[in-house]
Amino acid sequence: MPTTNTLKLGTKRKNLFLRVVKGHFATNNAHSNYYIDVAAQKSRLTEAQAVAEELSTYYHTTIVDTILCLDGTEVVGTCLADKLTKGSYISMNAHQTIYIVTPEMSNGQLLFRDNIVPMIQGKHVLVLAVSVASGNTVRNAIEAIKYYGGQPTGVASIFATKAEIDDLAVHSVFDPNDLDGYGSYAPHECPLCKKGEKIDALINCYGFSKL
Repeated sequence: MPTTNTLKLGTKRKNLFLRVVKGHFATNNAHSNYYIDVAAQKSRLTEAQAVAEELSTYYHTTIVDTILCLDGTEVVGTCLADKLTKGSYISMNAHQTIYIVTPEMSNGQLLFRDNIVPMIQGKHVLVLAVSVASGNTVRNAIEAIKYYGGQPTGVASIFATKAEIDDLAVHSVFDPNDLDGYGSYAPHECPLCKKGEKIDALINCYGFSKL
């Protein structure tokens, strides 16, 4: 891991943590001074369940027929669907089923094959992402849902810097208020670059690659 050790920020919920590293990191369209490591939340059942437990509190009165999982969030999405359909849980989705769908990417566009389209068309679709920063990926997902005849009902994520995208509320477990001095910048406006600080790693929703 680049620069300093991983910081593990706990919450009031058991097994719910935010792991971050401070440094100089770059994505395709932004630079930031934190790398947010969500690999455990996406891969470890107890942590995915804790994330789902937190996110489920925002969707008591929201109809969710389908959860569209971006960035490898299928485990979290499955746990969230399980929570929302529990009979003991006060939810619009209690005792109902929820589809868990992952889009296919083709030339930068989200694609759903013919056998998957019925899980989107005419359905209330919740978008689930690892993080929402620029919002471009989520915005593409919203456009795809509408194109295939679905109705986007909200956006959920582990970390988000935005509270709304295209008039849809964004609910997240963590936000910049949890990180001291968090900053995300356009590459040409990055203060770390202007100071001559080298990039520690290239990052995306799957992880990091040290330079």
